[in-house]
Amino acid sequence: MRFPADALLFDSDETLVSSLRSVKRVWSRWAESYGMTLEEAMARVEVHGRPAAEIVAALLPADQAAEGLRRLIDAEVADALAGGVVPVPGALALLASLPEDRWAVVTSSSRRVAGTRLGQVGIHPKFLITSDDDITRFKPHPEPFLLAAERLGFDPARCVVVEDAPAGLAAGRAAGMATIALTTTHRPDQLDADASVADLTALSARVTTAGDLEITVG
Repeated sequence: MRFPADALLFDSDETLVSSLRSVKRVWSRWAESYGMTLEEAMARVEVHGRPAAEIVAALLPADQAAEGLRRLIDAEVADALAGGVVPVPGALALLASLPEDRWAVVTSSSRRVAGTRLGQVGIHPKFLITSDDDITRFKPHPEPFLLAAERLGFDPARCVVVEDAPAGLAAGRAAGMATIALTTTHRPDQLDADASVADLTALSARVTTAGDLEITVG
């Protein structure tokens, strides 16, 4: 399957960076420090694909939320710097084949956490959209992807979203973009996308002589 496009828009965690073990490790310790297990915290609030600030605000009293968020971000950064993250298979090769102005990372993580995790695996995007940017609505709302398309200077209809989470894929569809799902965190039947792959070794991209970006699945 081929997708003619101008740009690729990637989620970060479990799309470019394998961080699930780090996230579970850090969040488990953080939750326990507030008298919860990770399972109890996840039962109280949906965590996947949401900004940490929203999750912390839903779990802690208002007078503890700011300090709780600071402690969480510090711990996530420290774990990444200690080698807690690795690239998703195929990520580095795929990005190396793309001009830097033809792709962006769009994540619900904070800029500090996302930048650290990406940097630790050798990914340095020119365009990085995070929860710290001027975004008022997060995935599954299309605003983050629309902002990325605007900053890249391309029509949203000519952008392709690569995501592992239902909320991110829904955001891409709502933005009028084609979607490719990675089955790194969900089963294929849980992901509504134009195509799905196990990891990024199944994707390739090239700039055509006409200047278009041709993305191939398989």
